[in-house]
Amino acid sequence: MAVPHSRWVPSAVATDDPERLAIREAIAFGKALYDRRIALGPSTEESSLRAGMTQDDIECIEEGGTAPTVALLRHLAAALDADVRLTAGHDLGSLWFEAHAA
Repeated sequence: MAVPHSRWVPSAVATDDPERLAIREAIAFGKALYDRRIALGPSTEESSLRAGMTQDDIECIEEGGTAPTVALLRHLAAALDADVRLTAGHDLGSLWFEAHAA
């Protein structure tokens, strides 16, 4: 006797769930910091010294473990000789550090 196959259909995921948005923002923040640090060339240790933070703090941000705050964004932008840019949305690419114009 043949048994019909069932199909798993995931339940609808709320895209406006505040916890999911916070996670996506933290990941975008981490990627932005990582991208800017790599563009400048310093290690996490050198970046942490420039920012007056610990190396663990920088690594935690880059891994998406820190929520972006206005104060922290400003602090890191100053340490990275950059401006902070934000666009609507919460995904990768919605936040980045842009080098100061020469």
